[in-house]
Parts: sequence; structure tokens; C-alpha cells
Amino acid sequence: MNNAAKIRYRWGGSVPMVVRMPWGGLRHAGPYHSQNTEPWFYRTPGLKIVVPSTPADARALLASAVADPDPVLYYEHIALYRDPRVKQVLTDEPPAPIPLGRAALRREGSDIAIVSYGAYVHVVLRAAEKLAKDRIQAAVLDLRSLVPLDRAALLGLARRCGRVLIVHEDSRAGGIGESLAAIVQEEAFEHLDAPVRILGALDTPVPYSPPLEEFYLPSEEEVERAARLLAAY
Repeated sequence: MNNAAKIRYRWGGSVPMVVRMPWGGLRHAGPYHSQNTEPWFYRTPGLKIVVPSTPADARALLASAVADPDPVLYYEHIALYRDPRVKQVLTDEPPAPIPLGRAALRREGSDIAIVSYGAYVHVVLRAAEKLAKDRIQAAVLDLRSLVPLDRAALLGLARRCGRVLIVHEDSRAGGIGESLAAIVQEEAFEHLDAPVRILGALDTPVPYSPPLEEFYLPSEEEVERAARLLAAY
């Protein structure tokens, strides 16, 4: 934060460094291994932050991070290491490049935009399937990269849907969701039909106990409930 992030600014130097960062809950690993550290670095100019949610994206974004001339924090969610629901078959062919700062629309929808990253993309997708049974079509945007941020994708979806729910497993207070909400409300306010809503974890350390961690993190049911309230606003 004090050296690598500032060398480009100070004398135009390059620091082609990638730091792999295991992170996140859903594995009952306690307050050290499961904490969300991405907000610590989000406000440091000069650092790039990557948060893949699928095996294919993980490989392609790692290649892009290695090729980048500046320092990249590459966040690997520990719950995705062993989740059979996100398995993908990868060939030996080199991955198609994914530029840093390009989000992915994981699900089409026009009633509400749900924005997330990391493992919670899959939580949101499961909630969106339940919403669809009641004819609430939720678009799901996977940010993939927090810095640089795909502002065009975020704002474009907000303008198209008119309702935005931001979901992350980090604590709500001081989380990245609040920054994203400010961007949407400042730059797409006239297109909104409801206030931007943010769903995050409790403002406590991550509990080690499985039932306490389950209570601490936003659940699939909470995502669904928040989306229904926003859709009905």
C-alpha cells in the first residue's frame, strides 16, 4: 500500500506483482481465514483488485493479472475451491483473455438488477431462480474486478432495470457496496424507481461456529426477501 501502489504515480515505474489472496466465509474458517479484506485495499490508488467467481474466469483473470504491469490483488474465495456446483471443464487451450475491469452479466432480467462478486454471485443466482417463479426477472451482474470497476456495465444495468440490489458478504458498514450505491445514485438517479439497497454481513468478526457464521452472513433467503421488497417498492 505504501510502496508498490505508489511507484507508478511517483516516477512512472512498473510493479508487475500478483498477490493471491484466499478470502471469504461459507467454510466455517473463523475470524482470521474468512474475513473480507478487499475494502482495506479498495481505496488505495495504484492497486488493482480481481474477484473471480468461476473456474474459467479464475484462470483467464489470473493470466490477465500476471500480464498487467501494476500490482494486482487476486482474491480466491475459499468456498469456491471445493464447491461442486461451480465445476467447469477447462481445456488445455490458452484461455480467452478477460481484460481487468470487465463485468459479466450472468443472468438477464429487467425487473431488478442484483450486483455481486465472488462466491455470492452463486448465492444471488440461486435466489434469482426462485424470484423468476413469481415472474420477477432479476438480472445478475458479476463484477469480476473491483478495481478497475466496470462502471459502464453497472450504470447501464441500473438504468435499464430501475431497481438495484447490491449483495456482498463483507460487512455493510464501510463495505464496497456503499461505494457502488453512491455511484449508481449519483449517476443514474433519474432512472431509478426505488432507492438502491445494500445487503451485507453483520458488523462483527466472522464467527467460527457454523450456525453463528450462517446467522452472520446474508443468506439466500435474505437476498430473495430483499429483492422482493425492492421489486414491490
